[in-house]
Amino acid sequence: MLAPTKRHGFDPWLVVLGVAWAIMLALLVWPLWSVLSASLHDNDTGAWTIGNYADVFTLKSYRRAIANTFIAGLGGMTGALLLGVSLALIVTRYAIRGRIVIQTLAVIALVSPPFIGAYAWIVLFGANGVVRQGFASLGIDIPTIYGATGVILVFAFKFFPHVFLITSGALSAVNRSVEEAAEGLGLSPVQRLFKVTFPLILPSVTAAALLTFVLSIADFGTPRLIGRDFNVLATEAFTLFGSEVGGNPGMASALSMVLIILSMGLVLLQRRLTRRDVYGGNLMRRPFVVKATGWKNVGLHAAAYAIVLVGALPAITAVAFSFRATRGPVFQPGLSLQSYERVIATVSKPIVNSLVYSGFAVVAIVVMGTLIGYLIARRPQPATAALDGMLMVPYVVPGIVMGIAIITRFNGPPLELTGTGLVIVMAVFIRRLPYSARSAAAALKQLSPSLEEAAISLGYSPAKAFLRVTVPLIGPGILAGALMSLVTAMNELSSSLVLYVGATVTMPVRIYLAVLDGEYGLASALSTILLGLTVLAVLGAFLLSGRKQSSLL
Repeated sequence: MLAPTKRHGFDPWLVVLGVAWAIMLALLVWPLWSVLSASLHDNDTGAWTIGNYADVFTLKSYRRAIANTFIAGLGGMTGALLLGVSLALIVTRYAIRGRIVIQTLAVIALVSPPFIGAYAWIVLFGANGVVRQGFASLGIDIPTIYGATGVILVFAFKFFPHVFLITSGALSAVNRSVEEAAEGLGLSPVQRLFKVTFPLILPSVTAAALLTFVLSIADFGTPRLIGRDFNVLATEAFTLFGSEVGGNPGMASALSMVLIILSMGLVLLQRRLTRRDVYGGNLMRRPFVVKATGWKNVGLHAAAYAIVLVGALPAITAVAFSFRATRGPVFQPGLSLQSYERVIATVSKPIVNSLVYSGFAVVAIVVMGTLIGYLIARRPQPATAALDGMLMVPYVVPGIVMGIAIITRFNGPPLELTGTGLVIVMAVFIRRLPYSARSAAAALKQLSPSLEEAAISLGYSPAKAFLRVTVPLIGPGILAGALMSLVTAMNELSSSLVLYVGATVTMPVRIYLAVLDGEYGLASALSTILLGLTVLAVLGAFLLSGRKQSSLL
């Protein structure tokens, strides 16, 4: 830990701390307070009331939205656990060829926006889906993707990489001696798995499960596109808020607060479970990797590749169908570049907006995140500890809620920013700031402060020592974090959907609107461009982080 030096008197880190708190208060506490205040006021009279919350838990439509939220969360979590844990067991316990390919496909599935996954499943299994039409030509009628089942299916294949990467890390760290002892006591492989291995990795599996649950209940694009009558809290809040001044802001705010409280409680539980590290021991004795033979080997390879290929299917579908000829919402036989021609001719503005807004947001995220990370790692005190705790809030708040909070606060005096690109940059910045700050803090905690102390003793100011010594040492980690921040910023849909106007529309919003309008060719082309930019950023982050995919979560 570095302490302020009397030699230089003025401590610049106190200014950084003040600026950090000012940002959190202005872009997080103030907007969320507006949501809380709106939820406690009557829309017509402006009087204080708890009637909005009473309606949330008494009116049938809102109770159904709460129940659907839990159904989507539990269903997505269960599916992700089945897929992720199975894949982790296969990859860590058996010799599987192309392990890097499997991990890379899993990460691509992870960083692909959920709404693109929903769109791809519509193209395949929607009312006029290609797969459904193929089966219909054979006289076989299969269900559409719409409804609760479709939402859960998309969530399972979207979020299983979280479970896979976390669980595979835990499985690789299990001490082999424990499993050998169980084998010596006569336990069969299945008994060892359930009585020894699973209890050892249970904290990681539970933490991954809660993470996928939180991600599922916070997702807006998937239930909005394919849920149809399956409304959840996020979609209900968006509907109530409306596109202009809001149809029922009090109820929208009350539903938003319920979603925040639910997410906050689950994330706190997830963080508590993550800290329960039970994997210490002699890690030199790692588990055996078994080389399966015969049909078992074929089955294991088939299962592993089937899971990751289906997970990556949205990306594959978007690319493939972006080159198909289209006529309205219907794809025609043959290849064509007409969708890309249309992007260039009429909808290139969203691409420019996404790159500009994401670029500005990421620069601010990296600069402020690195400075805040330094405060957390090097200057522990009550103010920085409270700041660290405050950083968890943007991580917890769903995007649709954050968008409602910002537009509620900045839709009038003293700062009227509605309709500007700045308001979108602000939303992306505050939502992604925790990732950069925590990443920088983790890197700094692994770096001894002795080099900075030596530089200060040689006459450097604390600020100069930080810039000339510390930043170059953690530079690769900062850049990797910046690229991953760029990925999430470019793919941001939920908050942007509330904040955009015609001139500030972004790629995710334009893809979402294209799907609603049945413009599947245009949506495919824009999705392919967005996915291409995403993959380039992820590959860059891999190179900077030593290709440790799990470190990018």
